[in-house]
Amino acid sequence: MELNNRLYNLFLDQAKRTGVELLSLGLGYTAVTTHDGGIGLSYTYFGDKKSCMVLNRHIDYEGKSADLLLEKIESDNTVERSMALALINALNHGNALNLPEDNDNQIMFDKFDIGKGTRMAMVGFFPPLVGAFEKMKVALEVLDDSRVMGDKKRFYSKLKEWAQVLLLTSTSVLNNSTEEILANAGPGLKTVMLGPSTPLVAAAFGHLPVHMLAGTVPVDQKKTLKAIRHGMGTPVLHRFSRKVFLDIGF
Repeated sequence: MELNNRLYNLFLDQAKRTGVELLSLGLGYTAVTTHDGGIGLSYTYFGDKKSCMVLNRHIDYEGKSADLLLEKIESDNTVERSMALALINALNHGNALNLPEDNDNQIMFDKFDIGKGTRMAMVGFFPPLVGAFEKMKVALEVLDDSRVMGDKKRFYSKLKEWAQVLLLTSTSVLNNSTEEILANAGPGLKTVMLGPSTPLVAAAFGHLPVHMLAGTVPVDQKKTLKAIRHGMGTPVLHRFSRKVFLDIGF
């Protein structure tokens, strides 16, 4: 996958210069902290968990050079990719902290002219956004395999011929579906990748029709890590983070 290759190459030099301080593999999200003060999040993508073992083998990444974990972004194991993506977001933490905030999503709504009658496609079901879109009378098509929502063939047809805006969960990076989904994008489709897993680095998406990255940057490391350990999800993590965006442009 080109996206995985880009993420790896973009952060390899930096990963070699720092180390993994802590790896916290939570039920909802994974967090990684680095020796240079970074912290990053990623959704914990278990896939089909059939036994007590969720990793191929035991590797203690803590105290080791970060490039050892970074290479797992290209692993076939979704849990290893979750750990590697959290590391990538930790390595990018300093840059992400300087991005502008969009706590109520209003900047995103204005940028993409989201309002009554907008034809919206959504990969990953985001309840707060769905509620807002219903009030705004946005026309919405949803695909979410984990909730058994939507039909892939119909959805891809809608992307090509109907949708004006696509909201794409950054979990798609973890199941390697980002590029497949965007291969079906129509010529006028505008795409936002969003969620706490989002790698907020434009260069990683230079080969894809992505126009905005919206992510979560922890600011209270101690409380974030405790929430991860306690299996908390996005609503709790947002209390200790900034909701930021990176406008890539049309």
